[in-house]
Amino acid sequence: MSTPDTIVLIHGFWVTPRSWEHWIPHYEKRGYRVLAPAYPGFEVEVESLNADPTPVEQVTVAQIVESLETLVRGLDKPPILIGHSAGGVFLQLLLDHGLGAAGVAINSAPTEGVAVVPLTQIKSAFPVLKNPANRHRAVGLNAEQWHYAFTNTLSEEESRVLYERYAVPASGGIFWDSALATLRPGRQSTYVDYHNDDRAPLLFVSGENDHLMPPKVQQSNARHYKSDTVTEHKVFPGRPHLLPAAPGWEEVADYALDWAVSHAR
Repeated sequence: MSTPDTIVLIHGFWVTPRSWEHWIPHYEKRGYRVLAPAYPGFEVEVESLNADPTPVEQVTVAQIVESLETLVRGLDKPPILIGHSAGGVFLQLLLDHGLGAAGVAINSAPTEGVAVVPLTQIKSAFPVLKNPANRHRAVGLNAEQWHYAFTNTLSEEESRVLYERYAVPASGGIFWDSALATLRPGRQSTYVDYHNDDRAPLLFVSGENDHLMPPKVQQSNARHYKSDTVTEHKVFPGRPHLLPAAPGWEEVADYALDWAVSHAR
């Protein structure tokens, strides 16, 4: 199979594809076709989602995965998949379904069965999980909460700029379902087969100082994989959760792509 010529960037929660706005031209300059799909209903601008978060309330994991699968299956050849935060979960689901030439999960949320819950993660997600009624709501973060969860290594002024540029509400329903997945019997929406030998190579990338998804979450997720395929973990010192847009994003972007190209099958 020839070298991948397409990169699919999958955004996480509390942001939209706008969070990849630096990576798209960066990768295009290296000769790649770059796609940054939105979740169903998220095709509007950040300002529109903040004004009317109905699409956030209504979206489901099944809808997100189906839309991503449709996109990837429609390509001429398997692409490189790069996902951030919740996008790292959807990336793992795609790989488990036999899609993609290689995957890079950046500050990824955990798939089903990963029970590590650091205290900083609890504090970061508390605005959603503090009230069971949030299961039926779109829940936003205020500037202070965003700073703690996404940009804690930046100044408050720098964080505020990124907050106003990227922040949108997140689905309380998906958050609650993810939190309860390990406690429920049977396979849930974020289940992957950790013994799948046909899965493409996977790299977990962590920001050392990430509060929302600390490195130990990705370490545990990586250890769950028992297949014969490549699964690795890389930590970038002194970095926060918002790696796609935080200072130094170029180093992360280049490392992710170089690793994916060298391991693509």
